[in-house]
Amino acid sequence: MATDRKTIRLLILEDSENEAERLVSLFRDAGHATRAHRISSVDDLNETLKSTWDLCIAAHHSDNVEPMTVLKTIQRTARDISFIQLTENPCSEELTEALELGAQDAVPHGEDQRLILVAKRELGNLEERRTRRAIEVALRETEKRCQLLLDSSVDAIAYVHDGMHIYANAAYLQLFGYTDPDEMEGMPMIDLIAAHDQGDFKSFLKGYRSEEGRAEFSCTGETAAAEPFKACMSFSPAQYDGEPCVQVVIRTANDNAELEEKLREISSQDLVTGLYNRQHFLELLDTAAERAVNVGQPASLAYIKIDHYASLQTDLGLAGIDLLLSQLANMLRQQLSAESQIARFSDDAFSVLIAQTTPEQHEAELRSLLQKTEAQLFDINGRTAQVTFTIGVAGLNEKTAKASQVLKRAHDCADQLTQGNDLKVYNPADDLAAAANSGDIVAMVQQALANNSFKLLFQPIINLRGDQDELYEVLLRLVNPQGEEIPPLDFLNAAISAGLAEKIDRWVLLNSIKLLTEHRSKGNHTRLFIHLSSASLQDPSLLPWLSIALKASRLPADSIIVQIRETDAVAYLKQAKQLTEGLRALHCQIALGQFGCTLNPFNTLRHLEIDFVKIDGSFTKELSNVDDQEILKEMLATLHAQHKQSIVPFVESASVLSVLWQAGVNYIQGHYLQGPSQAMNYDFSTNDD
Repeated sequence: MATDRKTIRLLILEDSENEAERLVSLFRDAGHATRAHRISSVDDLNETLKSTWDLCIAAHHSDNVEPMTVLKTIQRTARDISFIQLTENPCSEELTEALELGAQDAVPHGEDQRLILVAKRELGNLEERRTRRAIEVALRETEKRCQLLLDSSVDAIAYVHDGMHIYANAAYLQLFGYTDPDEMEGMPMIDLIAAHDQGDFKSFLKGYRSEEGRAEFSCTGETAAAEPFKACMSFSPAQYDGEPCVQVVIRTANDNAELEEKLREISSQDLVTGLYNRQHFLELLDTAAERAVNVGQPASLAYIKIDHYASLQTDLGLAGIDLLLSQLANMLRQQLSAESQIARFSDDAFSVLIAQTTPEQHEAELRSLLQKTEAQLFDINGRTAQVTFTIGVAGLNEKTAKASQVLKRAHDCADQLTQGNDLKVYNPADDLAAAANSGDIVAMVQQALANNSFKLLFQPIINLRGDQDELYEVLLRLVNPQGEEIPPLDFLNAAISAGLAEKIDRWVLLNSIKLLTEHRSKGNHTRLFIHLSSASLQDPSLLPWLSIALKASRLPADSIIVQIRETDAVAYLKQAKQLTEGLRALHCQIALGQFGCTLNPFNTLRHLEIDFVKIDGSFTKELSNVDDQEILKEMLATLHAQHKQSIVPFVESASVLSVLWQAGVNYIQGHYLQGPSQAMNYDFSTNDD
């Protein structure tokens, strides 16, 4: 879902309209456009299924339609809709039962983050199935066209498996004097070869392996009437009716055989250098990519660019540059291993492919080439030319999707080198950087985690009652490759969808502790409010990790105030209670943020031991209205009666400050006092009583 901006079409089986709307909001909050329909009856379901839907989320029970009835209806109508069953309890029996009945997954009710992750996986699977079906349709059409081409081809073509014919086209039948395809099917190929060549043919077949690519065998063929003829057989790996086999193309020998061989050789060579040309090299690269994927045989591709080619061409002229290219080609043949397949890829570049070698194994040989080329003096019609190369290297392996992708990686590596006579090996992190440069927010987050490049800002929280507490809220910022800040909501939602929220939380905690340790070592008594996401709220390994981090830093535990959102605490109340109890055992303090937006906010406080309550910013923005002022005053009075320290954010003017003072708020925060800063430099001693 994180990479797909298409609207998600969602079916929901839930009697409560409010709960259904909450489920829809989960997807919208995660940044996904959603078109939803709440199922109200079997008739409604049947009518709704006439349209296309992606996902169905069903409550544990519904008075309108039983969940399994919905699932069976979807299965009966053969609709490809992923079905997720919400269960009442997280017990394995209930989860297993849902899976046995055909649900794609079962998620305990209330585990919203898990639901989003499961939905993301299922929507990805759905997209893959739809893509596969489209590809299968295209494949069938292609197979039909290929079959027509085979049947009408003037070349004699057959497909052979284990030495037996499984298909022969009309030209093949005619060549051997047969009229009925059934006569050829199942016939051993050796029966079509003259007796004196059968021994060599058997040896050839024993030695031939399809993964080796194309191979040729010359022999005497024999027709059904026992008439001999000279034949050249070309063998190559193929598939027929989905089964692996060998394609055999037979050309009859004639007086032009030598000419044909010359033409084939010329068609694969560059005329100036005698190396392979670009087209033939691309064919070799495709074959290497197939071997890498199918049999796990790695290969290394080097893109060798001639530095300052335009200047060399101007100095030497067209005839001179051709002589230089020819000498460079000879040097490549001499310096590179015999297994190297070398091509002139473009006017100013060569390419090298070597099988069964990784880029790391190839690097030493290529660096030696750089040194020897730089030291070489080339004599071009009495003039001396000096040449250096810039080399990009990439590998083909079992994860290679396309040969063209590997070629681009090697080309890009060469282009990224600003100095000549240098080499760069492709690193997968380069793809991450490229994705980040193109605006992929998840890639930017991954890169920031890998490179430690998030930015922390600190905004002071000021006590209105005269105490000189040194409190700051830690705020996280992400800067894109162009130097612009990404809105926090955008990158945090993307991170949650991509399952990166826990890693970000730990990065913030660890780096905040480091900075706070340094700051307090200068005599400050600063404490930090640090946010936790809903993912960390559910992470049982967080508390032991935090305990170790605090002990290592030798910070007092109460210098860290962990802040969780009220909506997350409500959604994961059991986990929130366990977390707050664990934090209390560590002597950390706890804050509840964005307070006051649920139907019954004080109910949460009955279950959680909270030190600070930060009022949702929407209350501050509505303080111009007298009624809203009264609502805030009542909320603050209740909090203070429960001995909770109150914080009001978004204080942007003196008039707001006056209202908050009268309302009795404990702490305030906002740009009127000081905006977020990279330094913890607010002078708390200037606070008025």
